[in-house]
Amino acid sequence: MNLFPNIEKAYSTDIISAREAQRLAEFIAFGPMVFQTSRLMLKFGLLDLLRDGDKSLQQLVEASGLSEYAVKVLLEASLSIGTVKIDTATDMFSLSKTGWFLLTDPATRVNVEFNHDVNYEGFFHMEESLLEGKPKGLEHFGPWPTIYEGLSSLPQQVQKSWFGFDHFYSDHSFDKALPIVFSSKPKLIMDVGGNTGRFASRCVAYDKDVKVAIVDLPQQIGLMKEATKTLEGRERIEGYPRNLLDREQDFPAIGPDVIWMSQFLDCFAEEEIMSILHRAAKVMGPESRLLIMETFWDRQKYEPAAFCLTMTSLYFTVMANGNSKMYHSDDMTALIEAAGLEVERFHDGLGQGHTIVVCKKQSK
Repeated sequence: MNLFPNIEKAYSTDIISAREAQRLAEFIAFGPMVFQTSRLMLKFGLLDLLRDGDKSLQQLVEASGLSEYAVKVLLEASLSIGTVKIDTATDMFSLSKTGWFLLTDPATRVNVEFNHDVNYEGFFHMEESLLEGKPKGLEHFGPWPTIYEGLSSLPQQVQKSWFGFDHFYSDHSFDKALPIVFSSKPKLIMDVGGNTGRFASRCVAYDKDVKVAIVDLPQQIGLMKEATKTLEGRERIEGYPRNLLDREQDFPAIGPDVIWMSQFLDCFAEEEIMSILHRAAKVMGPESRLLIMETFWDRQKYEPAAFCLTMTSLYFTVMANGNSKMYHSDDMTALIEAAGLEVERFHDGLGQGHTIVVCKKQSK
């Protein structure tokens, strides 16, 4: 298995002590308590208060408006978790390095909200999801076969956290992605899985002549039209409703110069990806390029990013569709080649750990 150096170092060598390993095992066993304690330390503003300066128990009680009991159990748990420290000489509490990251790192905050609002209750059904190959946790919200059909019907806070998670990771990569997309001066871009049209909006602002065709589920096309109705350049964005899980539904034969798939293929199982890529190849000419932007877990510069991605795979298992994941780049390359395409090059290190894979049709 090929891994970037920091990932290989973390995943191929067991370097922690037996005592550290024992503690980590207990940390896992009490994972739900760790998560909810830390989330509430954020929600109740206790970590904010400690960032402003060291505080006593009584000062935190008075400032937060919580009972002494509530603050005490949260603080004691946070000491064990490692987000809070105490000066035993003065009984003053302070924010630890871990607490500082929990409080200030935007990605961590997005992940906390996503896991609480979207995933937490549904993950009780992870075992069933793995055994049945279906997102059994999604039944917590509704009867849809995948979360994508139900996005527009999810509770408002759940939608907010879902889109916040999705947009945070994609938006941070767009600035670096756009010059790559437009390096060939495309006149027509087909944005497959374009969602609410955020990338299409960036494209029509980046180039005043480019046209963008968004291919997505009918529900998503509806959301896109609503989201872009006042956008300058809206007339250059067209929606093509397609359920790409239906192998009989081909891509529109409109001669795209670039086909763009951003955080899209991770929403499908390998055999479904093969079908989608094969249908993409059918509408490509020799000068067309397919650009796939994904967060491949093996191509991350730092291990915490790989951790987030392999955990996100389980969201797909339990909540999204039951059969997709965050892929290893070798697996994606194999699917690309089997679909009649070939990898021209990789662009790594975009935004929050994204990679763009540039593909062309295989020469006969």
